[in-house]
Amino acid sequence: MAHKTEDTGKYSELIARAALLASGWQAVSTSETEEAFDISAKCPYSKEWKTFQVKTIIVREKRGGKRIVQARKNDGTPYTLNEVDYFIGVEIGTGPAPAVWMFENRELTEYWGPQSKEGKRWVRMDLAFSREDIEFAKVNEAEAV
Repeated sequence: MAHKTEDTGKYSELIARAALLASGWQAVSTSETEEAFDISAKCPYSKEWKTFQVKTIIVREKRGGKRIVQARKNDGTPYTLNEVDYFIGVEIGTGPAPAVWMFENRELTEYWGPQSKEGKRWVRMDLAFSREDIEFAKVNEAEAV
């Protein structure tokens, strides 16, 4: 039987992949080998490949409901920019559906959000899949070729 933490992590990864697909990211996949990132995907605009580390959000009620992502590797160090481009934080158990945010890796061990700071901010990701958005992206991609 899987450990509860492992189940929660796998669930968060599945939700993060769904949010990327719903947001128009392409070729969303996981690695077959051990990597620092959980997910890789192609940006719908730049067509560049990006890497994502998925973390489950902790809500600190004693701190005014602040959302926190612990972004440490197993050895306690932060993820470098060479390892991970973005984090995806998944908040579960606080509403009828998970809430998902994406934010840039700034090589910190802990992120508090969503908030604006130094031009960096958490971007809320929608889980609702829109065929129109996907078709629009395909048309634009075909016109660019």
